[in-house]
Amino acid sequence: MSLPISLAIIIFAALIHSSFQLSVSVLTLLSGHAIGSEHSHNRLLGLTTSFVLGVCLMILLLTSSMAFISFNIFSFGTPQIVWAGSCGLLIGVAASIWMFYYRREKGTALWVPREAARYLTNRTKSTKSKSEAFSLGMFSVLGEILFIIAPLIIGSLAIAQLPLNLQLVGALIYTAVSMSSLVIIWILIGGGHTLGRIQKWREDNKYFLQFIAGAGLIVLSIFIYVITITSDVSGGLL
Repeated sequence: MSLPISLAIIIFAALIHSSFQLSVSVLTLLSGHAIGSEHSHNRLLGLTTSFVLGVCLMILLLTSSMAFISFNIFSFGTPQIVWAGSCGLLIGVAASIWMFYYRREKGTALWVPREAARYLTNRTKSTKSKSEAFSLGMFSVLGEILFIIAPLIIGSLAIAQLPLNLQLVGALIYTAVSMSSLVIIWILIGGGHTLGRIQKWREDNKYFLQFIAGAGLIVLSIFIYVITITSDVSGGLL
């Protein structure tokens, strides 16, 4: 797999990852509780920045670990059967996103395990320090691992195809791109935009985001199938 194709897969998978909303939801909850407790703006920025850094570290750790494992297992190149299985995983996750990513109710409640949802909600209410906000950010990534696992796996497999000296760069690119939507919300909150307007936009566009996430996974699966399997078959016949 060429370097441009590997980078394209990494960026595309990370863009799909950025469309998932659990960390964004927890960030808005955390900001709402901080504002309701009449914390200063600097205090609010400190909590939200620590949360975002926690999300960043967890994504980087997951991506780097999975890429390291992939590189060591498939040191001579990822087998076609692994790419084919990954394509199937992408399609399966896409179908589940379309069917029940958002709960059938008003607002932006997500389909995540109820225990995890209650834990995150309670933690946002009790978070007072930057270290607590940091750990909350890390856990929010794990809260929807059933959905983000598909782009994480694809991104990690693509990172493992990069030259060894570029693999860390690939992991950093994936992390930065996957956090784009969260960073935008963080900037809006820090810039003084009201949570009501942010939440209204999210609610008005939640089904569009849901469709885009599922469609993106399917497009990515088709692209990977064509690049890794169909092209090799065609090359073998010529």
